This record gives sequence, structure tokens and C-alpha cells, in this order.
Amino acid sequence: MKHLLIVCLLTILYWPLWAQDSTRVKTPADTSIKPTDANDLLAELGDSTSDAQELLPKKMVFTQRAFWGPKGLLRLTNIAPLSPQGREKELKIRRAFLVSHQVLGFVTLAGFVAQGILGSKLYNAKGLDYSRIKEQHETMATVINFSYGTTALLSLTSPPGLPTASRKRGFSSIKLHRALAVVHLTGMVATNILARKVSSNADLKPYHRAAAYTTFGAYAAAIIAIKLK
Repeated sequence: MKHLLIVCLLTILYWPLWAQDSTRVKTPADTSIKPTDANDLLAELGDSTSDAQELLPKKMVFTQRAFWGPKGLLRLTNIAPLSPQGREKELKIRRAFLVSHQVLGFVTLAGFVAQGILGSKLYNAKGLDYSRIKEQHETMATVINFSYGTTALLSLTSPPGLPTASRKRGFSSIKLHRALAVVHLTGMVATNILARKVSSNADLKPYHRAAAYTTFGAYAAAIIAIKLK
């Protein structure tokens, strides 16, 4: 009887502890499916969607839009799918394109200088010297046309920059660079057209020279403008 009383007494004393332990075991299962957790998750998803930024800038050169735009050739063919990871790679490609653009720009400028020297000699050359310098002049023209065209394509077909890139209002070195690009591109076309007609019409030589000097001046000024950025 005495032992039975002791067992009953211990049962009464320790019952609250056993009850507390059992609730602790059940607690994780109950709290894992709280409705408030689902609401918080939906709210978080809503916030991430509203804070999402566009991957492409609104303003792009028409050649960039043709290749890298939302419906550009590289998107439609799935060569460069539009995604955050893809845009990171495109920005690296853009940097490589623009660095190559600058390097080839200086190479082309050096070609313009050499072509100007050859052109000056060609105007005063006669006989065998004229034939030799003319051949050199034509070869240099081919090299310049190739380097000039490649330099332009590297800029026009590079992936677009960041959509958050700030654009300065008013005058800027970039806008000056682009305006001068229109000038030297026009001069480049005119110089090549006049060069083909000079052989049959010597009266066009002054115009050919004027177009060549205008192209060189605008091109050199464009390079200086971008270096002052």
C-alpha cells in the first residue's frame, strides 16, 4: 500500500512535465503550415516582381535593336536568350567590342595619316613614281576601308548597355562623338566615290582631297572627343 501511494504521488508530481514535453514534440508540425507563412511568401513574391527592372535600355541604336532587342535576330533564333545571366555575359561582350573599337580607331587614324602623305606625293608624282605611289595609295585605301568598316560595326552591333545608365542632358562628349561620326561617315563615302571618278575626270581631284581632309578631321576630332569623356 505504501509503494502504491508513492507511485501515485510521483505520477501527480511529474504529469505536468510529461504533458509539457508532449506539446513540444507537436509544436514544429503545427507551426510548419501556419497560414501567416503562406501570406508572407506571397507578399515576398509580389515585392520581387514589382521591383524587377527591365533588362534592356529603352533607347538603342537601330542595329543594336535588330540584333539584341527583345525581338532581335539573336533572341528569335535563341542564340542569346534574354535573361539576367545572359545580360551579364552580354555586358562583357560589349566591353570587349568597345575596347576593340577604340584600338581599331587608332589604327584607322594612323592609316588616314599615311594615306594623306601618299596622296600628297601622288599629286606631284610623274612617270614610274606615279604608278608606284598610286598602287600604294590604292592598297592603303583598301586597308583603311576594312579597318574603318570593322571599327564602325564593332560599335553599331555591340550589345546594349545597362538600362539604368544615366544620360546627360544637353552637350556631352558622347553626343559630339556621334555627331562627328555622321560627318566622317559621309566624308568616307564621298571620298571613295570621288576616288573612282578621279581617273576619268582629273577636275574632281580638289573635291576628292577636300572630302578626304574633311573625313580625317572629323575622325580625329571624334577620337579626341571620346577620350575626353
